[in-house]
Amino acid sequence: MAARRISSFLSRSSVSLSLLRSLGNNSSRGSGCIQRFSTATAFEQPITPPVQISYTQHLIDGKFVDAASGKTFPTYDPRTGEVIAHVAEGDAEDINRAVAAARKAFDEGPWPKMTAYERSRILLRFADLVDKHNDELAALETWDNGKPYEQAAKSEVPLLSRLFRYYAGWADKIHGLTVPADGNYHVQTLHEPIGVAGQIIPWNFPLIMFAWKVGPALACGNTIVLKTAEQTPLTALYAAKLFHEAGLPPGVLNVVSGYGPTAGAALASHMDVDKLAFTGSTDTGKIVLELAAKSNLKPVTLELGGKSPFIVCEDADIDKAVELAHFALFFNQGQCCCAGSRTFVHECVYEEFIEKSKARALRRVVGDPFKEGVEQGPQVDSEQFNKVLKYIRSGLESKATLECGGERFGSKGYFIQPTVFSNVQDDMLIAKDEIFGPVQSILKFKDVDEVIKRANATRYGLAAGVFTNNLNTANRLMRGLKAGTVWVNCFDVFDAAIPFGGYKMSGIGREKGIYSLNSYLQVKAVVTPLKNPAWL
Repeated sequence: MAARRISSFLSRSSVSLSLLRSLGNNSSRGSGCIQRFSTATAFEQPITPPVQISYTQHLIDGKFVDAASGKTFPTYDPRTGEVIAHVAEGDAEDINRAVAAARKAFDEGPWPKMTAYERSRILLRFADLVDKHNDELAALETWDNGKPYEQAAKSEVPLLSRLFRYYAGWADKIHGLTVPADGNYHVQTLHEPIGVAGQIIPWNFPLIMFAWKVGPALACGNTIVLKTAEQTPLTALYAAKLFHEAGLPPGVLNVVSGYGPTAGAALASHMDVDKLAFTGSTDTGKIVLELAAKSNLKPVTLELGGKSPFIVCEDADIDKAVELAHFALFFNQGQCCCAGSRTFVHECVYEEFIEKSKARALRRVVGDPFKEGVEQGPQVDSEQFNKVLKYIRSGLESKATLECGGERFGSKGYFIQPTVFSNVQDDMLIAKDEIFGPVQSILKFKDVDEVIKRANATRYGLAAGVFTNNLNTANRLMRGLKAGTVWVNCFDVFDAAIPFGGYKMSGIGREKGIYSLNSYLQVKAVVTPLKNPAWL
């Protein structure tokens, strides 16, 4: 069974997350900053991150520059709530400058006119530089976001490199077709870059989302203006600098940091942006889509929220199911759009599953994410921290059973105890809304037809998980669930070639794999009359 091999990240070519699950074996944990959440009361002095902050300005036309207004904003260490650095705060004028640079690089510059092979070589050189600077990128990601350093260094930065190697391989394999048509005509299709791509990335996986957006856009020959999340601007700026070291021409990749209502809105509504890609919440996605439509009707791809079911059938190996369901929800502090946040468990095994899920959550290691062996760091910022605690209060008020957790962890930073609710009903907010935190909601079901109906009774359709030994049950569920990804006896398997995206209000379009290339290409039909066709 694949349930104990949750592969996706770890090796360079087919990276695996099994290491992250192995952190659940806490028999040899250290003391001090690492504590089981049920006994920890305070933290030691936070570990000093092993990296320097080098880039805090916008990157426009190949140069780091201050914001046009001269303003900056703070980015915070979620372990302490203290300021890490002050970053240039972009607004409409900065977006205008970045778009102008991207437009010039596309219309006049070498990038779309460069041979596809040479574009591929630059992407590969960038991937080599990512490998070389793995530790610095991972430290910045952990410092700015709060995720465990082991996760960033051994999983996410290698996946960044892997994704760009994948798209480097596609760069010189994008081509059109020769089309048979009635009459004496030669018909061919050309696949051409769409132009200037506007991209807005989220804070939960800044580096990986950078790759999902930038990789296919550059492989197709486009130029880019990318807006970082205001919570986590540091790694995209560092990565963009490495791209220029790899030989990327000025203006091809521009990075502006700032807030959604100012910089983000200016990018979404810009008349000289040809395509927009956004990852974030469904509510913000609606705004982005509206701004794009009201401007120049630019095409938009959206990767939005989720409330993914994780279904544990009656034939399940309970110990394996508990571990996989725990991983599906708590990975990355629960800050995953595809988290298995509705755990449906068959009534025959429900009580056993509850007890073992509670015990597993109580063993979860929470602490300074730079400390070896930590499974769970802080939420990204005070807003997300307070939002999660609000949902926990909602669960208590709606009479769900709190099995463990439910409170702040420690007295400093944005840490939350791993929380498990049982006796959750479909109409409770914790079962309907995307919490985006370490809160597991466990629901009971009787049969497959019932759980399919309940699992689909949501505005979301991003992902789903199925745990069963019965092939017929697996087939029934994988076809019945309305979700862009269904993981069977595994979860969070992300390979560069596997498409990702959602049904319903979880988004429009797909990222990763061959499917993402279509979003960054125009298809042109060329028809030429034949005066002396060879076959006549």
